[in-house]
Amino acid sequence: MSRNPVLNVNELNEMSRQIRRDIINMLLIAKSGHSGGPLGTADIFTALYFNLLNVDDKNPYAEDRDYLFLSIGHIAPVWYATLARRGYFPLEELKTLRKVNGRLQGHPAPLKTHGLPGIEIASGSLGQGLSIAVGAALGLKLDGKPNTVVCINGDGELQEGQIWEAVMTAAHHKTDNLIMIVDKNDCQIDNRVQNVMNLDPMADKFRAFGWEVFEMDGHDMNSIVDTFTKAKAFKGKPKVIIANTKMGRGVSFMEDDYKWHGVPPNEEQGRIALKELAPTRFGDFV
Repeated sequence: MSRNPVLNVNELNEMSRQIRRDIINMLLIAKSGHSGGPLGTADIFTALYFNLLNVDDKNPYAEDRDYLFLSIGHIAPVWYATLARRGYFPLEELKTLRKVNGRLQGHPAPLKTHGLPGIEIASGSLGQGLSIAVGAALGLKLDGKPNTVVCINGDGELQEGQIWEAVMTAAHHKTDNLIMIVDKNDCQIDNRVQNVMNLDPMADKFRAFGWEVFEMDGHDMNSIVDTFTKAKAFKGKPKVIIANTKMGRGVSFMEDDYKWHGVPPNEEQGRIALKELAPTRFGDFV
């Protein structure tokens, strides 16, 4: 399987800025959708698809692919923009976010249900994604396959009890082919996470459940690449990467503000956001 293109750190940073521009443009066209989470995870998605994952846009369901499950399906715009930039589908289709009969729905869906290539399952019912990822990881281990399974969760999502059932199951079965990435931005739809239900000390909780814990700066490409590489190499336990991020990263008036969880920018806000996110050599799709 081809893993090209593999971008270096400078190229990754430029691509992540372009993906943030894509997110803003998609939301401006759709006039609905989530701003904060997609902008906050753009660096992670960029590093995964342009450097770290064993994936092939020409053969997205290859037997030896790495699996990615997005449990927090509402941040779909960042996934759509990343997949389009990686070559899974035409950039032009980004204009159809949330359109009736389009493939870029508000929550992601797989190709077989009128969704997109590269998406394994429909997602967005919070708390469920990790259980699916654990099942996939266990099945791959039982079959003796080397694939890595990645599941992206939000910190607010960890308030769901099903998450911890999955955490226990993964540790019991020693699914060390599983890497969970927690988008720890301390923001959820109606308040700061610590005010709704405090999750700290998060790392200690995972260690107590038998997981190996890694932490990283979710906006530093060197940190993302190095931490993921170390986590992938670690054997014997399931792994969790706690990614410290800022909701709305890259747009000054959105950054670290939970009120941007589920709303798009208006035209003036979008203009300001795109000015702050300077154009890149990759070019906009609009």
